[in-house]
Amino acid sequence: MLKGFKDFLLRGNVVDLAVAVVMGTAFVAIVTAFSDGIITPLLALFGGTNKLGLGFQMVDDKPATFVAIGPIITAAINFVIIAALLYFVLVLPTNKARQRFGKTAAAATEVELLQEIRDLLAEDRGASPGGRHEI
Repeated sequence: MLKGFKDFLLRGNVVDLAVAVVMGTAFVAIVTAFSDGIITPLLALFGGTNKLGLGFQMVDDKPATFVAIGPIITAAINFVIIAALLYFVLVLPTNKARQRFGKTAAAATEVELLQEIRDLLAEDRGASPGGRHEI
């Protein structure tokens, strides 16, 4: 049982996934610090003099009824920043590397493989006298 668990942990996919999660967490911390330090103060410019930030109060004199729109906008901006950076830093270079160094042809289907085998067998039969192999 422990051998199977060890094999599972040492598989390449599990290790790669663990590294990706750790790097993603660190990356989110950087983007969050950026948005807290720059984006949130910029959004506060549009919030007026309200201490609670950009949003609106549903019931006067009840701070608990404040609907904060600023954090929603900040989260959306964080998402766009993270998605754009991941695309341009990881996905795009990976796709270009696959095109350059990887196999560009699509994987052959079963029918194509069977046709190739048929053609090879037909060539082989044509080379032997009588077109048949003797066993």
